[in-house]
Amino acid sequence: MKYQWILFDADETLFHFDAFAGLQRMFAGYGVEFGKEEFIEYQLVNKPLWIDYQNNEITAQQLQETRFEEWAKKVGVTPKAMNSAFMMAMAEICTPLDGARELLDSLLASNVKMGIITNGFTELQKIRLERTEFSHYFELIVISEQVGIAKPDKRIFEHTFSMIGNVDLSTVLMVGDNPDSDVLGGMNSGIDTCWLNVDGKACPEGVKPTYEVASLSELKTILKSL
Repeated sequence: MKYQWILFDADETLFHFDAFAGLQRMFAGYGVEFGKEEFIEYQLVNKPLWIDYQNNEITAQQLQETRFEEWAKKVGVTPKAMNSAFMMAMAEICTPLDGARELLDSLLASNVKMGIITNGFTELQKIRLERTEFSHYFELIVISEQVGIAKPDKRIFEHTFSMIGNVDLSTVLMVGDNPDSDVLGGMNSGIDTCWLNVDGKACPEGVKPTYEVASLSELKTILKSL
């Protein structure tokens, strides 16, 4: 095996992240019907905030609370409480991606060390890992909210390398579904990258993953041949 360490993104790389289903579940708890139109309205606020967050222009807390400000007023709770309810709903509906467990088992058997680097939020990570029984696979979990820097900034990767210790960067691989954060971040920090491109999207200009796969099963096959 060429790689000693494989670093994974979390959302839509290891775990399904169905925000619409999570929001429906969360709002049902407040007695609010949340349909496709409401989801479009939510995303008009949420998506630009994520771009600002990845550019380190706002904090994780600002993102989490700002996206729910108007909704929280309507329901009569704080944005923080609503965000926590959303994180809990997402943990409750979380399932691993097809092939995720098989890939991780295969890597574990090959003595490859694994970690997670996520721009997702602390509140969701621990409970999700416990519920899916994935915790034992990972030597480290790096969460942008805790580090104060988000992918693709190479400093979150350098922070991860410092946690790993003395490692040859040519033996580290970053796997993720987002070319603009996972692949670009890995490129910026000098490691190989794998783009999990399930939907067959075109790669953004200037982003060149070392590998591109349509499934985690395909990645498993590639890694076995290295």
